[in-house]
Amino acid sequence: MSFTVAIVGRPNVGKSTLFNRLVGKKLALVDDTPGVTRDRRPGEAKLVDLRFTIIDTAGLEEAGPDTLEGRMRAQTEAAIDDADLTLFVVDAKSGLTPLDKTFGELLRRSGKPVVLVANKSEARGSDGGFYDAFTLGLGEPVPISAEHGQGMIDLRDAIVEAIGEERAFPEDDEDEAETDVDVRDAINGADEEAEGEVEPAYDETKPLRVAIVGRPNAGKSTLINRFLGEDRLLTGPEAGITRDSISVEWDWRGRTIKMFDTAGMRRKARVQEKLEKLSVADALRAIRFAETVVIVFDATIPFEKQDLQIVDLVLREGRAAVLAFNKWDLVEDAQAVLADLREKTERLLPQARGIRAVPISGQTGYGLDKLMQNIIDTDRVWNKRISTARLNRWLEGVQIQHPPPAVSGRRLKLKYMTQVKARPPAFMVSCTRPEALPESYVRYLINGLRNDFQMPGVPIRVHFKSGDNPFEGRKKKR
Repeated sequence: MSFTVAIVGRPNVGKSTLFNRLVGKKLALVDDTPGVTRDRRPGEAKLVDLRFTIIDTAGLEEAGPDTLEGRMRAQTEAAIDDADLTLFVVDAKSGLTPLDKTFGELLRRSGKPVVLVANKSEARGSDGGFYDAFTLGLGEPVPISAEHGQGMIDLRDAIVEAIGEERAFPEDDEDEAETDVDVRDAINGADEEAEGEVEPAYDETKPLRVAIVGRPNAGKSTLINRFLGEDRLLTGPEAGITRDSISVEWDWRGRTIKMFDTAGMRRKARVQEKLEKLSVADALRAIRFAETVVIVFDATIPFEKQDLQIVDLVLREGRAAVLAFNKWDLVEDAQAVLADLREKTERLLPQARGIRAVPISGQTGYGLDKLMQNIIDTDRVWNKRISTARLNRWLEGVQIQHPPPAVSGRRLKLKYMTQVKARPPAFMVSCTRPEALPESYVRYLINGLRNDFQMPGVPIRVHFKSGDNPFEGRKKKR
């Protein structure tokens, strides 16, 4: 991207709506409630022929540094410092407020280029607010409607004028063409590998998508901030601070990690407000998009019913799961608590036998390297492939050790087995009368696969189908 733009303004002027318009997706949560956005959210924006990085920010408010609003303002000021250009959004429909004038002065002192944007200009009676915006002394306002997409051409021209044409349109066409060729070659090579029988070995260098989930106030944002080494995400003692699912990128031992911070997930019966429902839906999308999911437990009150339901949800989605027992610095008798947690993990999560669990402290940084190593190890298992020959030798052995049961006087036969996919590992077994196979025998096969092929803690799926009978449907000849 050629440059970075931050969207700022007081609450409920339409910053997130403009952000979604520029990135072309509904990434940021939008609601009539003021103060929905709290964290900085970056995105890749496209405006006619411009390409740049856009940052959505919390609404600017006057508050003390120790309050939630004050910490939100600090996040916004950090975004202004990181940006090359600021879009100062005001509400033309409701007109200017003293807050607008205060923050206009703040932007003027920052010394960064500013484009004044008068949003909601399509509304009746917005002319007065549009002309009032001239009094801010930040140049001519650009009238737009982020909701309806009006005025985007004028906004594009204002951005180019403020940032300069050389910065707005860098000469990198040749580099992009070479990149496109490289991407096409990589795709063609991947297709050739997919056609072969042998899957490539696990790639230790490919980027890894990790989602951090858990109950409210379990320490998810604090954990990510500790990984990054900076206060990138808003944190505090209040429960439910995070609303949007925010993604951040960083390197761990030469590997790119894209980590998603998500809103705390309460019991479904307690989620009544529309805004919280939107936040939970955003967290579920982050789980589906991720490869590995870290479920953060509060070590002082672990294994609440909601914790177990979140783990079960992650496993049903087919994601690789790792448990992180956070706030370990608050635990007094660490050895006794650790033994108790191990026993409860095995007993309460039988569907993920062998799931990796790591005691950590997001506040002090204890156990974070071990957590990352367990994430990598779990992802390796999640991507595992087993050859058909090994599977069929194993299938023959387990049937000798424990034959399939006889149902209605006829013994079931398991004939053939192969792995149909990875991520998570899924297997197909050709057998007689698959609908009659007891669930207990299915669990026996899954546990055998998990133990004999070292696949702890990941969901394993086994599908059964009957072999085709070539003589079925034919009349018997005399």
